[in-house]
Amino acid sequence: MGRSTTTKDAQALFHSLRSAYAATPTNLKIIDLYIVFAVITAVIQVVYMAIVGSFPFNSFLSGVLSCVGTAVLAVCLRIQVNKENKEFKDLPPERALADFVLCNLVLHLVIMNFLG
Repeated sequence: MGRSTTTKDAQALFHSLRSAYAATPTNLKIIDLYIVFAVITAVIQVVYMAIVGSFPFNSFLSGVLSCVGTAVLAVCLRIQVNKENKEFKDLPPERALADFVLCNLVLHLVIMNFLG
């Protein structure tokens, strides 16, 4: 009996999440896709390191930190661009995108410096 209520609750949760995400604007969905791509790339690098080995460890670390840092910056961009967020209401989306690009540039310059 407890299992069927748990299943129904889970199905209701997934249904409500699906309907809420359907109402999400397209620009936020594109940013979500970018975040998922960055995280999957980091996971692939970790799996590759586990299989092959980590001989040039600093290059592995640079790749993973680049992917994770890019994902974090994309999450910040999504927060700033979301129109329902009251905290960044006065911030234009162009400024948020410029911040994202500048921070990505600085992040990848640091990553390239770490590579040697």
